[in-house]
Amino acid sequence: MTESYEGKHCETTALGVLLRHEGVELSEPMLFGLGAGLSFVYWDGKGLDFPFLGGRVKPFELTRTLAARLGLELDVRETASARRAWQNVAVELDAGRPVGLQLDSYHLEYFTSRVHFGGHVVAMRGYDAHHAHLVDTAQQGGAVTTGLASLAAARAERGPMTARNRSFTLVRHAELPDIRRLLAPALAECAEAFLRPPIANLGCRGIEKAAALVPGWLTRAEQPERQLPQAARMMELAGTGGALFRNLYRDFLGECADLLDDARVRTARELYAEAAAGWTEVAELVATAGESGDPAPLERAGRLLGELARIEREAMGELAGLR
Repeated sequence: MTESYEGKHCETTALGVLLRHEGVELSEPMLFGLGAGLSFVYWDGKGLDFPFLGGRVKPFELTRTLAARLGLELDVRETASARRAWQNVAVELDAGRPVGLQLDSYHLEYFTSRVHFGGHVVAMRGYDAHHAHLVDTAQQGGAVTTGLASLAAARAERGPMTARNRSFTLVRHAELPDIRRLLAPALAECAEAFLRPPIANLGCRGIEKAAALVPGWLTRAEQPERQLPQAARMMELAGTGGALFRNLYRDFLGECADLLDDARVRTARELYAEAAAGWTEVAELVATAGESGDPAPLERAGRLLGELARIEREAMGELAGLR
């Protein structure tokens, strides 16, 4: 099995592998945008030692949305049984079909950051007596391997954002619909959800909440010299709240502008280019505050987050009327 896909975000990278096997070639920004993947969440709670900033919809929601929009058969398997979990994967791989897996990246032997994250997604394309052959993001090495025991531990981990040994496949039974007809509904759906979230820590309201709370992160952190730089790395490199997803959506809007020739889409694209640069600056300020112990960079980050909430609200306002 030779399918691979070079991507920046784990879920869209895995989807690219599964779709390529079905003869579907779409760019990573297009996968992300058609799946209405952009969002924001400010999440803090008793089970977390530090707040989590998320820049996307919750894990696997993008996959479900994309499959439905493209008319693909999505087969999802979950189980508490390690034996059944392996059988669910092996039977597909033995038939020549790659399989998507949701797991906790902490246990993967090749992973560069040893932090629990139960919403990580990879594509598995084969195995031997000792190792699983996976496709992960370009940052994590692309085509990689991990021991079968480590893979089982990653799949079975319980905690925030984890799933019960979740595996999934995609099958295309017919020609894809005209992509141009899918763009406006995808843009409007994402915009509406972002502008009118059900709770205050999601969407544009979530960014406003982050603007109010990030300036207090030095006192919130037990080990600010470690936790703030780590949060900044996650934001910028993993995309949990930073520029990665804004860059993907900017590029999706660029493709949409070419296909739809709509001034509202072009305006939103320019705004998201501005927002992506601002998120990179926020991450730099958070890291600086942790390394120096100085609260001033966090105060600047809070003001910038308030501006980013305004920019993204304006961009999504341009897109909400599309149908």
